[in-house]
Amino acid sequence: MMTKENIDKVLAELGELKCKTLKEVEEARVRFLGKKGEVTALFEEFRGMDKEFKKQFGRALNDLKQAAQARIESLKADIGPEAGEGDTASDLSMPGDSFDLGSRHPVSIVRQEIVDIFRKFGYDVAEGPEIEDDYHVFEALNFPPNHPARDMQDTFFISSGHPNPLLLRTHTSSVQVRTMETQHVPIRVVCPGRVFRNEAISARAHCIFHQIEGLYIDEGVTFADLKQAILLFAREMFGPQTQIRMRPSYFPFTEPSAEVDVSCNICHGKGCNVCKGTGWLEILGCGMVDPNVLEASGIDSTKYSGFAFGMGLERIAMLKWRVNDLRHYFENDMRFLEEFDTVV
Repeated sequence: MMTKENIDKVLAELGELKCKTLKEVEEARVRFLGKKGEVTALFEEFRGMDKEFKKQFGRALNDLKQAAQARIESLKADIGPEAGEGDTASDLSMPGDSFDLGSRHPVSIVRQEIVDIFRKFGYDVAEGPEIEDDYHVFEALNFPPNHPARDMQDTFFISSGHPNPLLLRTHTSSVQVRTMETQHVPIRVVCPGRVFRNEAISARAHCIFHQIEGLYIDEGVTFADLKQAILLFAREMFGPQTQIRMRPSYFPFTEPSAEVDVSCNICHGKGCNVCKGTGWLEILGCGMVDPNVLEASGIDSTKYSGFAFGMGLERIAMLKWRVNDLRHYFENDMRFLEEFDTVV
């Protein structure tokens, strides 16, 4: 049964309460005002009392609670916010706690390395929107409506039902189109960026990946210029002994077109499990810009010619660091990303 003596006893304990640290203040708050604290217990008992007892003890209990709260706040103010867990205040002249710093993502490292290589060759960097229209992604690049070559790139469409729907770009070639529309010849640019294709995610494919494409347009540009540019890039990227080979291929926006392989930088052309015993690794596609693409952007194809190339950054990073699963680049696994701390 609650008595006046119970309340006076708690008040006396509050008056004698002393704390030296914020931790001790918090412990005192829990002791008196916590869910199982002494003041809280008295209030629980008060709820079950008869009305005549409630009139007798109600005001005294409220005064007790206010006194407990005021005492806790007073102790906290006496100690001050600068007090730590120990008996002395923090020494602000001491060195701070160390914490781990992040590193650049391997795809970002490769992107910057490739951009730096082509900057040495006189290329500028051009960028464009990731949400594009059908004209810049397909039609201006010699993909007429209903052309079967559109099946080569499974597309995420954002809008449909009108002649020029919006979509997530499937390649950064759309940036080349916008560059040709707005810049005067000669044009020499690389176009890095993120692209999207509706593909099943696996060790070798992803619905999001990164590309970097190049474009060079001027008078008298030939396939020999293209081959030399790719060879110089490959030797800068994979080592001075690197060789390339070009295989005929097909792209709607280039003619002639080729796939480019580099000699395996792991077995040096002797054959291994990475190059599947061939001694070669595929890195990019390229070709001479189709005259229809030049004309669509207002460039006189009888006077100017040019070449274009494109490569996947994840593919280059996989070859550079022998990564066997494309998904590692998107999982944010610190164990994987920490491997590149010393690469920057």
